[in-house]
This record gives sequence, C-alpha cells and structure tokens, in this order.
Amino acid sequence: MNIFHHAIQIDEAKCVGCVHCMRVCPTEAIRIREGKAMIIQSRCIDCGQCMRACPAKAFYIKQNDLKMLQDYKYRIALFPAVMIGQFPDKISEEQIYQAMLALGFTHLMEVEQPIKILIDLTKEYLQETQVSKPCISAFCPAVVRLIQIKYPSLVDNIIPLKAPHDLAAHFILQSLMNQGVKKEEIGIFYITPCAAKISAVKSPVGDQPSVVDGIISMSDFYNKVRQLIPREEETETSSQRKHLTREGVLWSTSRGESSRFGNRAIAIDGIHSVVKFLDRLENDEVQGFDFLEMRACDQSCAGGILMTGNRFTTTERLEQRSKNYPSYREKELDKTLDKHKLTQCLLIDEIKPYNAFSLDDDITRAMEKMTKAQRIICFLPGIDCGACGSPNCQALAEDMVQGNAKMSDCIFLQQRWQHEARIGVEKAFLNLEKRWGEGRFNADCNKRGRRNEGF
Repeated sequence: MNIFHHAIQIDEAKCVGCVHCMRVCPTEAIRIREGKAMIIQSRCIDCGQCMRACPAKAFYIKQNDLKMLQDYKYRIALFPAVMIGQFPDKISEEQIYQAMLALGFTHLMEVEQPIKILIDLTKEYLQETQVSKPCISAFCPAVVRLIQIKYPSLVDNIIPLKAPHDLAAHFILQSLMNQGVKKEEIGIFYITPCAAKISAVKSPVGDQPSVVDGIISMSDFYNKVRQLIPREEETETSSQRKHLTREGVLWSTSRGESSRFGNRAIAIDGIHSVVKFLDRLENDEVQGFDFLEMRACDQSCAGGILMTGNRFTTTERLEQRSKNYPSYREKELDKTLDKHKLTQCLLIDEIKPYNAFSLDDDITRAMEKMTKAQRIICFLPGIDCGACGSPNCQALAEDMVQGNAKMSDCIFLQQRWQHEARIGVEKAFLNLEKRWGEGRFNADCNKRGRRNEGF
C-alpha cells in the first residue's frame, strides 16, 4: 500500500546494491533484491538519508520543470530563507533577488514573511489544547510522516497547523487576487531544500490539496540563480521582502521555532536523533516538555538534502542576516488581507496514523505472522549484517513471513547447512547470486561502494 506521494526515486542502472542506503534508512524501508535497492513505499518518509549515503548517486528527485512558468501570467517563487543563506557574503540580497527575477518569475516570496500569523496561532494552540504535552511541530513533513507510520500513538501530539510554505502560498495568492488578478493566471512554485517537502505538497497532511502548482529542487535552482547574479545591484527589490522579520529569517534553522515557545521547548535535529527521542517519548521516558521542534536534517533545513551550501556557514549567514530585520512584534501585516481566512487555510483537517509496520490488515493474521517471525528469529544469528538484503535479522524474519525472503538468504545459515551437508556448495552460491546479481562476486577493481565513497 502506497499512502504517500514519494519524491525520491531509484535509477536501477546506477544502483550497485552496496547497502549503504539500507543501513541508514530510519524506517527500514529499503531492501536489496537481485542486487538492486528497492523502496517499500508505505514505509518511506522521504527523509533523504538514502541519497546522502549512496556512493553511486542512484537516488534522484522527481520534480517539476521551470518550463511550467510559461503557463502563467503571474509567476511566484516561494523559497525559504535558507536559500539566501547559501550564497557567499559578497553577494547581496538584492543581487540574488534580481537573478531570480531574471529566471522568469514576476514575484518572489520568502515563505517565512507572514510568520507572525503562525507564531500567534501556535501560541494560542499551546495555551488552549487539551492534548497531553509535549506538542510536536508539524513543520518537518518527514517527521510528521515518521510519527504517522512508526509512532501512531503520538499523532494527536502533532500541532494541526501547516508549514510556512502553505501559509506563504495563501498569503501571496490572496494579495494578488485582492489586486484583481484571476486565480487561474497565478502559478506558485516552491523552491524546496528537501525531498519531504515535495511529498508534502503532492500529498499534504489532511484532506485539503495544496495551492502550490510546482516544486523545484533548490540545488538545481541555486545553480541557475548563481549563473545570473548581476555584477551590481541594478534594481530595488526590498518591496518583495517588506514583511520579513528576524524570526522569519531564522525559522528554518535549529531552534528557529522552539526559541519562540517558552522555556520548556526543545529542538532536535537529525532523523536518527529524532527516532531515538520519539522511542523514549512513546515509552513515557520523557516528561515535562511543552513543545518539540523536530527536524529530519542535521542543522535543520540548512542541512537539507537539496541544499548546495555548507549547513554550518548557511546557518551563520542567516544569524547575521537576521540582525538586519525587526522582530515580528514590530511588523504589521497588510491590513487588506483577510487574516481569518489565512488562519483557516493553515488548519489541518486531521492527521491520521498509518501503521505501515503491521504484518497484516487482519489483526488475527498479523498476530500469527508476528509469532511465526519470532520463531524464525530463534534460528537467525542476530548479527544484523545486511548480507541477506534486509537491514537486520528482525526485518529478514518479517520479510520471510510476508513471502518476500527465505531462510537461505541468510549467509550464516547457508554456511551451517553446508557444514551439515544439507546443501551443496553450488546451490549455496546460486542462492547468493540470485540475491545479489549474476557475476557480483567476480574480482573487479572498479566496483563502487568503498568506505566513504560518494560522501
């Protein structure tokens, strides 16, 4: 069952079956079959860890093309402030904005500009909610999906408010329509720093479809913008940033959210750190916190999988840039906008749990399969080497009861069976080739997958 749109795809021609991706996947969504990586779609949260780890660059992002701009009279680029933070200090905001306009956009919108609305709504929710604390931000779609499929008991802890790019999209849409522009003439394109946000636009949390028309990878976009940077500031573009605030510039960095919501608010970044914390939270080992900011990427969006700049220097530049802007408390939003309508657009209808780790939809059969998997584990070595094409022995046992693997996939069991003369050497070798591909074990000095290759 595929419950989400997925932006991350695998180019099988490039995949060498090196298991780097399988080892780092936080939801055990990757398997190796016939020497190639494959994704269990119902478990994938598009966190991008597989892309980071792949030495063969076999993973890629499915996105929209800039040619779509031609379909609209008014072309809006939505982008987070981390986009600006990638550029070296010698390149000004004005130059970056001018280069983006040169790509064919008519309007530019840093998604954190109307952040005052989101801050006020979040504070209101924290004060009025009856849900047991801590409340978890819905900012990072990879974290939201992680909770939906792996920690369904924590779904009610997620604050039902959409991310800044949704708010910004409705904000600019309402602004233009108030000026008499027809909705069908407006094309909204989100420049994303990560794969999870692509998936969030294509299949958003809740039932309401996104008003964003297209998604563009920030790595590709950055390179195009860099080529068009003018030598000097040619035109004034500050009007396109008139709602930007200090908090908005820092919102996508670590503690960008949590620093706004009291003393008992913490920030956790890096998907594996998030998983460890959620494990403890689900087991009631963490208490006393009111608000959790959880981001899948190290250094938050500055470390997004589609970012080009160094995450640490990007964060530092944003900290310096934020000093040039006032606090959100000092900014008044455009009074011609319907704040109530914008608020309603931010509300998520319902965040549903999806237990992707269940062995069967029928609870009786699921229990039977679980019992069978536990019996199988008794015979497995517990080494978790991944040589079977599954990430660990537990996953192999579950794959077996689902009919997707066999006992002979375990190389250690094969060795034991050969020792006991229960299986021949030729049969054992053919089993390995079936899993890892014909000719995989031939000597070849050009093989990919060496230590740290591709990082």
